[in-house]
Formats: sequence, structure tokens, C-alpha cells
Amino acid sequence: MGVLTGPLPLIPPKGVPGSQQKKSPSVVALGGGHGLAASLSALRLLTSELTAIVTVADDGGSSGRLREEYGVLPPGDLRMALSALCDDTDWGRTWRDVMQHRFDAGGKAKGGSLDNHAMGNLLIVTLWELLGDTVAGLKWAGALLGARGQVLPMSSIPLTIEGKARTELPDGSHQLQTVRGQAKCAVAGKLEEVKLFPEDAPACTETLTAIELADWVILGPGSWYTSVLPHLLLPELRQALGDTAAKRCLTMNLDVETKETSGMTAADHLDVLRRYAPEFSVDVVLADPAAIQDLKAFEKAAGMIGAEVVLGRVGASRRRPVHDPLLLAAAYHDIFGNS
Repeated sequence: MGVLTGPLPLIPPKGVPGSQQKKSPSVVALGGGHGLAASLSALRLLTSELTAIVTVADDGGSSGRLREEYGVLPPGDLRMALSALCDDTDWGRTWRDVMQHRFDAGGKAKGGSLDNHAMGNLLIVTLWELLGDTVAGLKWAGALLGARGQVLPMSSIPLTIEGKARTELPDGSHQLQTVRGQAKCAVAGKLEEVKLFPEDAPACTETLTAIELADWVILGPGSWYTSVLPHLLLPELRQALGDTAAKRCLTMNLDVETKETSGMTAADHLDVLRRYAPEFSVDVVLADPAAIQDLKAFEKAAGMIGAEVVLGRVGASRRRPVHDPLLLAAAYHDIFGNS
């Protein structure tokens, strides 16, 4: 029996009957890992014109091995973005699970050639080798999954993140230690002086075009220094984000106390973006009130980047700080409708 993969019902604009919907907004979402997957899971309910722009600096796990052995872009975050765009149908759910399946040899086979590789990573690299084109390979993967949008890398070459981590010594004092690589930066401690290499790396051409033509650009949520900030460290991408006529929305994390942002408040997160990209402005900052310790300080920091603060309950009702796709979609829907 065939499986139909028709489009998801879109949330209609306020006051407009479902049969008379306005044109879907063209939305570009930037980030990486679980944070980008969360925003994509929400945005695919609102629009059919959706582009994910993904960081390509991962150097750990399956992605790191494939990057090192084959000289390709790390496929892991690209895989997660494609999986998040799968339709909520038997076809979509099955291919999502296939893409996310991770081989676990166990026992005597532990450490084998397939051990800990994600199936989707292998599929994406296979398409890249067959087609010789990164963007074309991602389009074919998206077509196979029935993805509700396209997925693009932020750069056409693999990138490397370097930062200085502030660590505490046994005597209570602190020191700065240079850490290189996304996997190490994410767990090293509070990061400072973050850089992206190569510094003049080219942005993906299709990515620049998508940003230019977008109605809305969504940055975040995600690991602040290793998934969100890199988009503003790449010169061509930062220029495109500054030049676009699109509205810009920054989505805050539910947990501001990660290893790489230890001791930072929500307002400090906004100051980081202003420090590294002072020319980059934002129209709306979306935040869950539970993640804001000092609302007045947060609103002041948002004003420094030109943004209005929109508060909304977007966290799932569980102990882990995870965004709820439906609540996040409702928040984006209100933001888009009030622009």
C-alpha cells in the first residue's frame, strides 16, 4: 500500500479563512544541532517556504570522523536539520528515524568501522560523493525524506572554531586556555575570544541568496558560541544578514547556564552578539520568561541591538530545557502576524 505525503496543514493567519490563506512567508532559520532542529520543527508548521542554514564546524563523533577521513563538510547538523523537516506521516517519521539511527556495535564489535556512525551521515556523504555537489546532495536527501524545506550549509568548506576557555584552578584563581575545535569548545568552560577559521572562508552562494530573498530570518536557539555566534563570524554571511530587507528574530535558549556560557545572564548573551557583530541589528527577541532573571536588564540589552522583547511560554513541560514545537510555532505565528 502506498504512503501519501501530502502537505501539513498550515496555521492560517488571524482573521483569514483557511481556504483564503495568504502566501506563506519565506523564512530562513540559522543555527545548528538540537537548537536549529527545534526552530525548524516549529517553523515547518507555519510555512512551506523554509530554508535551514547550518553551521559546519562540528569535529566530534561521527561527523568528525567523516570530516577527517573524507575531507567533507561535517554532516551531523545537516542531518538533524533534514530530520526536523520531515512530514509527520508514516513516510516522514520512518525516514526521520532512518536518518537518526546510530549504529551501536557493542560487545566484540565495539570500535568497528560503523560503530557510532549515524545512518543519515553516511547517506549524505554518499550523495556528495556520487553527485560531487554539496547542495545538490542535500536537495536529493531532502527529496527522499519529503522534507518541508531546504537545508544549506553556512559555508562551502569545513570550518574550525577556536576560543579561550576560562577555567578554575585548584587555588580558586582562573586562567584562559586556548581551545580549538567545536567538540572541545562546547565542554571546555566559559568561552571568550571566539574565532572562526579560515577567517575568510566563503559562504555558500545559495545561502546568501536565501537570506537576500527572505521575509524573516530566525537566529537561534542553540549553543551560543558554537552554533549561534558562528553565523556572525563568517564575513560574507554577516554582511548578508546585515544587508537583507528581512525582519530578524533572535530566539533565546531556555537554559542560559551551559558550560560555554557559565555565569552569563540572558542579557549577557545579547551583549555577546553586539560585541562580535556591532552592525547586526534585530527586530524581535523571543524569550521564555522562565529563562530571564532580570527583565529590565534584558530589555535594555535588547534595545542596544534595536530589538523589541517578546515573552512567551515556549518550553516543553518536562525537566529538560527543550522547546515545545507547537508553543514555539504559536509564538512565531504571532510575531510574523504582528510585523
